[in-house]
Amino acid sequence: MLRFILLLVLSFRTKAVVKLPPNITFPAVIAFGDSIVDPGNNNKVKTLVKCDFPPYGKDFEGGIPTGRFCNGKIPSDLLAEELGIKELLPAYLDPNLKPSDLVTGVCFASGASGYDPLTPKIASVISMSEQLDMFKEYIGKLKHIVGEDRTKFILANSFFLVVAGSDDIANTYFIARVRQLQYDIPAYTDLMLHSASNFVKELYGLGARRIGVLSAPPIGCVPSQRTLAGGLQRDCAEEYNYAAKLFNSKLSRELDSLKHNLRNSRIVYIDVYNPLMDIIVNYQRYGYKVVDRGCCGTGKLEVAVLCNPLGATCPDASQYVFWDSYHPTEGVYRQLIVQVLQKYLTRFY
Repeated sequence: MLRFILLLVLSFRTKAVVKLPPNITFPAVIAFGDSIVDPGNNNKVKTLVKCDFPPYGKDFEGGIPTGRFCNGKIPSDLLAEELGIKELLPAYLDPNLKPSDLVTGVCFASGASGYDPLTPKIASVISMSEQLDMFKEYIGKLKHIVGEDRTKFILANSFFLVVAGSDDIANTYFIARVRQLQYDIPAYTDLMLHSASNFVKELYGLGARRIGVLSAPPIGCVPSQRTLAGGLQRDCAEEYNYAAKLFNSKLSRELDSLKHNLRNSRIVYIDVYNPLMDIIVNYQRYGYKVVDRGCCGTGKLEVAVLCNPLGATCPDASQYVFWDSYHPTEGVYRQLIVQVLQKYLTRFY
């Protein structure tokens, strides 16, 4: 049975775009976090933060809405594709998941989740700690499929991706304002950092060694935050970006410390703030025509249930930096992933 599963896995591997040394392998991609990498886990959750309906998936295979907050593929898919593992990284809660899917990696992320434990409660989604619980369950299933030794190998050599923080800053701190009564921005980013650090340490304790943690993006420049906090001109909300940059500076130092203190770990801070900001500022140079609105609806506020079949959708998402008022288009994600791999991949081995 094990031999059959491994042969099946190898037969479905895609052609790697990046060139790895002969002795280096990434058997799987395993992802955690929020809507940036949620491939449909929220489809199975009682929450308003869903997107398993048109026009989401407009440019996906067959135009099918899968629960990805995008017009097409998301970063976790593109990472698996670029590493030659598989075309799509499935949701762990996908009822059609096969044993071979588990062997090459899955995603536990949940749209609107975050490092702050309050963030997923506000949105009624899967918390980061619950994602870890699902990961523990996944490890048990993996041992049953490929055995103890192969499971240890997969965990030690896979690419673990952690993407969170945007919803903490944008939603929990600035929009809901719940935490503003308790913390100023420096104190709140400390809270986020403590949770992020503990999450990485728990992943390490469960066998993960190659862990990439994405920075918070320039959240003040996404269309919805321009609308809500950018004034009449809908400029970037600088206070949001200040919070993101402050968190990122702390996260970078903390991950560097963990890398040196956790034996045999390859823990990497991945900056997406600056590459995405460069695309936003110089969008025309990157081939885009619209940066301050999403493709869906008016593009100023529509996201999740507000981005639906009743509203208009732009004819060509490839001309837009953002798909809805919060999430980039597949084209932008693809450019970011290529940049990330070029800059950071060698740090994982």
